[in-house]
Amino acid sequence: MRKLGLIGGLSWTSTARYYEIINKTVQRRLGGQHSAQLLIESLDFAAVASCVSDDDWDCAATQLMEAARRLERAGAGALLICANSMHRVYDQVQGAVAIPILHIADEVGQAMQADGVEKAALIGTRRVMTEKFYRQRLVAHGVSLLPPDMELAEQVDRIFYDELTLGKVNRESQRFMKSSLTDIAKQDVQAAVLACTELEMIVDVRANVLPIYDCTSIHALAGVDFILG
Repeated sequence: MRKLGLIGGLSWTSTARYYEIINKTVQRRLGGQHSAQLLIESLDFAAVASCVSDDDWDCAATQLMEAARRLERAGAGALLICANSMHRVYDQVQGAVAIPILHIADEVGQAMQADGVEKAALIGTRRVMTEKFYRQRLVAHGVSLLPPDMELAEQVDRIFYDELTLGKVNRESQRFMKSSLTDIAKQDVQAAVLACTELEMIVDVRANVLPIYDCTSIHALAGVDFILG
């Protein structure tokens, strides 16, 4: 097995999910008592979120770059950034290390391309839904995206910061997401992308009116593929 590094804590709830998916999949594929060789840099999300709220992305990038360097020095052969929005500083972080960082949007885009999905809805926090750093990566894989729904983006922002990053699962938020996905399914799309690593906490990705591409699972499984070579 090769050693994988996780830049986590963005939030801790999604990082825990990455850890679970990766280890369960490694155990399933290898059998017995096997588990993944992982290194985790769990950052203080409050510090990173403070940079983002001040729109100081250099501040956020510095924290992730330092984490990436520490993981590289500790022996990681590749890295995952366990958050969609933090891929806004992907190029800076990748430039700080010699090992590959598996981009979450590329992994999702490749999965959709393999399935023949050409048109989808992107669901995430406001920056992920509206800014080009994420959308362009998916488009590069032949996926056309619906225009961002600003009301949905603001609601996801609220749910993310006020509930999911704190480990809270709210039934009203579950109903809101189910209703939103039902509305999206009525449009001219083949699938929806959950581009917020915590959203699977309130969305049943296997029981929905529309095929769901859950970025957390897809990204974590790409990490497993690296570990097992």
